[in-house]
Amino acid sequence: MAALADWLSRYLRSLERDNASQYTVKNYGTDIAQFLDYCAGKNISSLSDLDRNFVRMYMEALDEQGYVRASIARRVFELRAFGDFLVRNHAWVQNLFRRIHAPRLGERLPRYLSEEEMADLIAAPDISQPQGLRNRAIIEVLYASGVRVSELVALSLPDINLDTGEVRVIGKGNKERLVLLGAPAVAALRAYLDSGRPALSKEHTRDAVFLNRLGGRLSVRSVDTVVRSSGIAAGIDEIVTPHLLRHTFATHLLEGGADLRVVQELLGHESVSTTQIYANVTNRRARKVYLEAHPRSDESS
Repeated sequence: MAALADWLSRYLRSLERDNASQYTVKNYGTDIAQFLDYCAGKNISSLSDLDRNFVRMYMEALDEQGYVRASIARRVFELRAFGDFLVRNHAWVQNLFRRIHAPRLGERLPRYLSEEEMADLIAAPDISQPQGLRNRAIIEVLYASGVRVSELVALSLPDINLDTGEVRVIGKGNKERLVLLGAPAVAALRAYLDSGRPALSKEHTRDAVFLNRLGGRLSVRSVDTVVRSSGIAAGIDEIVTPHLLRHTFATHLLEGGADLRVVQELLGHESVSTTQIYANVTNRRARKVYLEAHPRSDESS
């Protein structure tokens, strides 16, 4: 399986070039390597030795080992993406993994924070300190723009126009898009750039927007820690992550009447079907409000 292991390494490098988060690269690498280890244990040494029944055997083995359906489904999707890469690079004529069905999952609607919880989260950092100014700006920008955490940490000073409230980000597939910041986010970012960032900057600091205490570019993991810690400080019951703020951004926009296509563009989704799940959240909420408030909403009346 040495050749397959080499292809996996090439695939992971391609994900990094496409700005996939370090967590995505790590998870894909671990899960696909698990499949390659299973192949080695069954004396499968090349792509030509693989067939549909063998891959089904692997999925059954995962089920017997107690893996939940969501975990098995994730591995199917990861293998499909890996297979697509092999086909694109002429290592495989067709993607066998696309003939494997993932376990059906119940509908999982994204969680999001209420407006009150968001206010508490934004107020959590101590803005009397440079790092507190930075942390508030991070939370404001994530919530105001819906950018991915990998896009946030990649921001450089020339990407930001505080006068227009526009930010240029490079998303998946190295695609560029403009996102917008409202007045509160602009104010928080301006305060950080005027007072917080200069205090964190060092001689070697370049043009990264968000800096760590050593003056270097802040990492994805550090931003995750900042957001989680702020959630705890704000007294929010659930774990708050940068991705949860992305869900919150999309849901609040749709609740406010934003067009689905506009939200799709701001999020950088390739397909509107990906964005549709947020509309499902707001539709359910609207139905709940209607059933509770309308005098003739009771179907039995």
